[in-house]
Amino acid sequence: QVQLIESGGGLVQPGGSLRLSCAASRRTVTNKAMAWFRQAPGKEREFVSAISWNGANTYYIDAVRERFKVSRDNAKSTLYLQMNGLKAEDTAVYYCAVDLQNTDYVAPGLFGSWGQGTQVTVSS
Repeated sequence: QVQLIESGGGLVQPGGSLRLSCAASRRTVTNKAMAWFRQAPGKEREFVSAISWNGANTYYIDAVRERFKVSRDNAKSTLYLQMNGLKAEDTAVYYCAVDLQNTDYVAPGLFGSWGQGTQVTVSS
């Protein structure tokens, strides 16, 4: 099993920035594709971004493209999500996850080992 722990969320004004982190308990996770999801109250969990094992390939939904940047530091077994130009609609609990079967993104449904999530609230 693998444990993922998200951090870095908080309250930020519209247009502000946050950097989320996801620490993995096992180094083997750093050789797998990882992803960020988010879930707002009353809504389904939504795929946000993914990254291949070595960071060479990144993927974003249109709603966050050019505002968010996913990265990873495998030496630290940590995944990041730099969030710029935050909007109210970005408010959600953000989760990280890993695809234990693949080294690159294939599909959102293949990710699991969910962390506990970190709350991001964008409000003035």
